[in-house]
Amino acid sequence: MAGEKVFSQQQLRQARIAVAAVFCVHGAVTGSFATRIPWIADHASVGAGQLGLALAFPAIGASVAMPLAGAISHRFGARTALRGLLTLWTLALVLPALAPNLLTLCAVLFVYGATAGMSDVAMNALGIEVENRLDRSIMSGLHGMWSAGALIGSAAGTVAAHLGSDARLHHTLAAVVLTALGLVACQRVLDLCSAPDEVAPPRFALPPKSALAIGAIGFCAVFAEGASLDWSAVYLRDVLETSPGLAAASTTAFALTMAVARFAGDAVVDRFGPVRTVRVGGVTATIGGALVVVAPHPAVALAGFGLVGLGVAVVVPLAFAAAGRSGPNPSQAIAGVATITYTSGLIAPSAIGAVADATSLVVSFGLVTVLAFGLVVGAGVLRSAGRGSVRTEVAAEPVPDLRP
Repeated sequence: MAGEKVFSQQQLRQARIAVAAVFCVHGAVTGSFATRIPWIADHASVGAGQLGLALAFPAIGASVAMPLAGAISHRFGARTALRGLLTLWTLALVLPALAPNLLTLCAVLFVYGATAGMSDVAMNALGIEVENRLDRSIMSGLHGMWSAGALIGSAAGTVAAHLGSDARLHHTLAAVVLTALGLVACQRVLDLCSAPDEVAPPRFALPPKSALAIGAIGFCAVFAEGASLDWSAVYLRDVLETSPGLAAASTTAFALTMAVARFAGDAVVDRFGPVRTVRVGGVTATIGGALVVVAPHPAVALAGFGLVGLGVAVVVPLAFAAAGRSGPNPSQAIAGVATITYTSGLIAPSAIGAVADATSLVVSFGLVTVLAFGLVVGAGVLRSAGRGSVRTEVAAEPVPDLRP
């Protein structure tokens, strides 16, 4: 993107609000879809095993398509690219409920994931541009808006499911509303275009080395997040023999902890910098994982899951931000980090289940605890220069060259 264009503080503030709204819309699509998965499975006549196979396809589609986002933004400009990709994503919400069988469900979920991934890369790239120009951290709050959108979408979906509405009608109405909101929000995002002499990024390329290192941190955080979201209720029910209601509450509590921590995360990052924030978060998540493993009582395990959520909440936003500053092609680096984190989210639930089958759920969360400690060890890769919010940190420690 052409970095020479100057925006006023008012334009930047408007752009921040606009990109926050885009994150919220993106999250609302995910929340709307997740609540109607049982209806979609029944409509497509798929069992649990087949549904598990189908639900792998969004991550596969995202991983394949995300590298295209940089080329699209270069060709059409950041605002136009985001407008188009976000519209494709919101409209793709309609597709899964239309699938009549497993084959078509896998195909439409591949498309659903591809549009999700490309719009994800585009909106994160624009969020990082706004963050850099404002010279203060905003990425954690943007991801908090995504979590808020997911909660709003899931709440609306829960009401629709409770009323017994047809998911085809529900998702069509949701897609129309979210598409309109997304188009309005995109009007105020930064209008960045590539310089005439700027070389177009490749349509497909391996992630730069910097993205691999940063992505490893994101992998650890997303693995802990996915494991806790998908298995916390099972852990409380099977290991600690809690009631179904209390077990289910652990998942909701974890999601709320993540959202609250992300909204508070920007102030923490501005005060202490990304490296110290992630190291403290890693310590917090490690303590939380250890509490889960040794918990003699459900309350201890609930506290442990809460600490895991608190510790990993801001890691992915900071990983995207670091990727966007790690080289000459932010979209390619962001796509690389996003691919690694999507992969982690894909394999985490099944990996926890495989380890639990071979040993126990307690051992599985021992693995989660080890990965959480990886945040403490690897936080230094998020160090970056050129941001006012991290100047004290940069002054205190030498800055490594993260460029590919």
